[in-house]
Amino acid sequence: MKSYDCIVVGAGHAGCEAAFAAARAGGSVLLITFNLDHIAQMSCNPAIGGIAKGQVVREIDALGGAMAMVTEAASIQFRMLNRTKGAAVWSPRAQCDKAIYRMAMKQLLENCPNIDILQSEVTGFLVENEEICGVYTHLQDVIRCKSVVLTTGTSLNGKLHYGLMNFPGGRTGDDPSCKLSDALRDQLGIKLGRLKTGTPPRILDKTIDFSQLEKQPSEPEFEEFSFWNMGLRPALARASRRHLPCYQLHTNDATREVVLANLDKSPMYSGVIKGIGTRYCPSFEDKVVRFPQHPYHLLFLEPEGADTGEYYLNGFSSSLPPEVQRKMVRTLPGLQNAVISRYAYAIEYDFIPPEQTERCLRNKRWKNLFTAGQINGTSGYEEAAGQGLIAGMNAVRCAAGKEPVFPGRDRSYIGVMLDDLSTKEIVEPYRLFTSRAEYRLTLRQENADLRLCRLAHEWGILPEDKFAAFKAFETELDRWRSHCKMSKVPGGKSKFDLLRDLPVDSPLPRCAEMQITLPDTRLGKRVWRELLIEAKYDGYLQREHLEINRLKKLENQTIPENFDYSAIKGLCNESRQKLEKIRPMTLGQAGRIDGVTPADIALLQVQLKKLQVND
Repeated sequence: MKSYDCIVVGAGHAGCEAAFAAARAGGSVLLITFNLDHIAQMSCNPAIGGIAKGQVVREIDALGGAMAMVTEAASIQFRMLNRTKGAAVWSPRAQCDKAIYRMAMKQLLENCPNIDILQSEVTGFLVENEEICGVYTHLQDVIRCKSVVLTTGTSLNGKLHYGLMNFPGGRTGDDPSCKLSDALRDQLGIKLGRLKTGTPPRILDKTIDFSQLEKQPSEPEFEEFSFWNMGLRPALARASRRHLPCYQLHTNDATREVVLANLDKSPMYSGVIKGIGTRYCPSFEDKVVRFPQHPYHLLFLEPEGADTGEYYLNGFSSSLPPEVQRKMVRTLPGLQNAVISRYAYAIEYDFIPPEQTERCLRNKRWKNLFTAGQINGTSGYEEAAGQGLIAGMNAVRCAAGKEPVFPGRDRSYIGVMLDDLSTKEIVEPYRLFTSRAEYRLTLRQENADLRLCRLAHEWGILPEDKFAAFKAFETELDRWRSHCKMSKVPGGKSKFDLLRDLPVDSPLPRCAEMQITLPDTRLGKRVWRELLIEAKYDGYLQREHLEINRLKKLENQTIPENFDYSAIKGLCNESRQKLEKIRPMTLGQAGRIDGVTPADIALLQVQLKKLQVND
């Protein structure tokens, strides 16, 4: 059978981006998944983007990935979140037609020349001379490869819960991957943990009284997720309608009473579920119990597509039995006669606690094994896709004998996530927020290409035509930035000074005093927006860049892989244990470990200097 540079296991959002990145990096790729019709399945919320997540989608696009292009093809509503706040936290979000999203992503994969796709189940690893050399499948195929990327989502030993009923499953309609979980633990000696997530019910639109709900319309103009013009994007299947509204509603006392009367039927509160759920997306029964001071909770009804009658009830995840879910739903305004088309459920699954994983997403023990997505303890399509891109690229670099690479936390939200995963103790599903980034004014959603395109080109994952388009934008922006800073207006101010007084969403200038003749084109509008934001936050950005340069000094101080922490006198036991467990790569990473103090870092710095002198 054909041998590959990289085998990607799983074709969710992480697996798709891993396969694409591996192929762009020049590798031959085999993507293996349970069901080819479930590629890029939006098994939870039918939306892409949101707070911090929208920034990640832009970064994936700047790194040559697929998520932004597919999102635009499938979009049925667009909103820029946080417009009333500063540009640092603006976050694009698109409601998507989930059937079109799957179709468009599958179309891209099938047309990529370096990617083969196989419907099968991976059950174990071919290991020779302490190195993974291939995988076994349930059909007894042995497929050889130079590297493996695992993007298994919630399928590892997955178990679905509907009240006190439970049965094996990777998600509703999919089988679990139990043999692969066993192989990770028993064959490779990898430690596994257990997490839990869930999803809300879906409601048939013909049974909803929309007149009782508050309409949330799309923004009149769709702001594109992708930086690339249409000539640089492949033709994809597109949603048949756009500008579809969502709807807001609130729970009430009756909803709360139904939950409290049925907590004994909850697998979480009866001890059936052992896995830890995400703090930031709790089940509705968890909201009722944990936040009694909030008698009412905001929910959203969101369309699952342009050509389906199903609506997603956002904020109403549950593991209660179907008969209780029906009672809960019918207490809600507009849903008194609602029919549930798909019941909510909770799912438990195995994951790999990420202290076993390097920042480049390579396993510390198995140097050609990479992991991405929920297997690393994260939640969210966007977080998974960002990890998949880095893991796929590095798997092919590994196959070619190159060192792995990754963006730093000073350069991207993806870098923030990679650093957090390898530095913090993950005891619940990890989710990105803008507050996790120290330098969020630098890491804005609209400048991801300025931060990452050159890096992506150096790494060999940004095609030449896209890099040429980026350079054209960068050149035009540099020209106008210099012009505005050098040109004086009456009163002695520069044009750049005048830009500071304008709102960052101002239209292209028409006043003669500015004399900025940018064309009313896609490129001209992008240059104008960037100039406005840079001018508005110029002083803050300069201050932030000084902090970034200080961070780089610590990041440049590497720590040997086999460093002996017991040799440091004065280091407290807790700090020593955490440093030995995580094995940070740099002094900067060591300083971000919970419980490691500035005094500990100072002692570590002294010891590293002694080693350098002795060398």
